[in-house]
Amino acid sequence: MRLLMLQYAGDYREAVQRFARGGSENYYAQKYTVNGVAELAQHLEEVSVVCCLSDEPYNEVLENGVRAIGGGFHGYVDENKVIQLIAQQNPTHLVMSTPMRQVLRWAIKNRINILMMLAESIVVQGWRDRWRSFRLSQLLNHPQVEWVGSYGMTSSKLLQRLGVNPDKIIPWDLLIASTPGSYSAKTIAHPSEAWQLIYVGALAESKGVGDILRAIAILRQKNFPVKLQIVGKDGEGTFAKLAQELELAEIVEFLGMIPNSEVVPRMRDADAVLVTSRHEYTEGFPLTIHHALCSRTPIIASDHPMFCEHLKHEVNSVMYPAGNPAALASAIVELFSNPALYEKLSQESYNTWYQLRVPVKWYEMIHRWVFPSDANHQWLYEHRLAAGKQ
Repeated sequence: MRLLMLQYAGDYREAVQRFARGGSENYYAQKYTVNGVAELAQHLEEVSVVCCLSDEPYNEVLENGVRAIGGGFHGYVDENKVIQLIAQQNPTHLVMSTPMRQVLRWAIKNRINILMMLAESIVVQGWRDRWRSFRLSQLLNHPQVEWVGSYGMTSSKLLQRLGVNPDKIIPWDLLIASTPGSYSAKTIAHPSEAWQLIYVGALAESKGVGDILRAIAILRQKNFPVKLQIVGKDGEGTFAKLAQELELAEIVEFLGMIPNSEVVPRMRDADAVLVTSRHEYTEGFPLTIHHALCSRTPIIASDHPMFCEHLKHEVNSVMYPAGNPAALASAIVELFSNPALYEKLSQESYNTWYQLRVPVKWYEMIHRWVFPSDANHQWLYEHRLAAGKQ
C-alpha cells in the first residue's frame, strides 16, 4: 500500500524537525498526529504527506520514514499542481483533510481509495456556496470515497444536511485526554485593575480579531476596565497597527505563538476567553473552545453556526451576533456585571466538555481504514453518523 496524506497547511517536515530539536507543540495533539503518521510508515510500502502551504517546495524522506512534500504555495493553491505532486507518488490510498474538488475528481477517476478526514466546516452563505456544496456532496457520495470523517458532531451533521450520505460520515476528534484536568469552578470579585480577556487562534478579520479590538475601544470609552491578551501570529502586524490606531496599545498585549502546553494555564489565569469567528470563517468546532472549557474560564462566543449547537447563551457561554463589536462589548459587560452568571458558566464548563466527546479519534480511524479486516470495518460501520452511537 502506498498511502498519501494531503493537507492544506501544517508543515509536517517542520514539525518533525522541531520535535527532534526538543521543541514544543504549536497546537494540541500535534505530536500525536505526527507520531501517528510515522507509525503508519513502519508498516506500509510508503507514506507521504503533502502540505500545500510551505515556505518552499521540497520533497524528501525524513528520518522517521515519512516522505514529506511541501507544495511551496502561499495563500492560493493551484490544484492542478497539487495533482501533479500526488501523481508523482503513485498512491493507492489517499487521506484528504481539505475538500479540494479537482483533486477528488482526479482521485476518483484514477480509482484511488479515498478517506476524507475533514477538519473544517463547509461555508454555505449564498447560491454559489449551495451549488458548490451540492457538487462536493456528490463527490463525497461516490463509492471511491470510502468514508467521510468530519471533526466533531456539528460539522458532521452539517455534511448530512448538505447531502452527504450519513452512512459514510464518521465524527472524530483529536481530544485524547480522558478528563479536562483538575481545575475547580471559578467565581469573580471586582477586579483590582481590569478584567483580563484572552483570545487564542488565527489572527484574521474573519476570526473576529478586529471586532475584539473595536469592542475594547468601545469599552474604554465607557470606562469599563478591561485588558486583552492575543495569542497567535500577527504576520504583518495588521492588528498591532489597529490597536495603535484605536489607542489601545497599553491594554492589548500581543503574545505571538506560544507552546500549546501554555494555552490552558493562560486561559485559566484570564477572566474570560473570547471566541469571535464571523460566519464566513470555515470553523469546525475549534480546540480553543475545548481548551477554554478545560480551564473553567467562561467563554464569550459569537453565534457562528458551528458553535450554536453546543454553546448556549447564559447556559454555558455568553453569545453575541458575529461581526458586531458593539454587541461583543455588551456581552463582556453582561458577563462581568453578573457574578451569579459567571459562576454558573464556570460550573457548567465540565459538563459541556464531557458532552462534546466523541469516541472516534483521528489516528484510530485512519489506522482501521488503512488495515482492513472484518473487525475494523465493523468498528467503522458502528461509528458512522447514521448509527446514532455518538
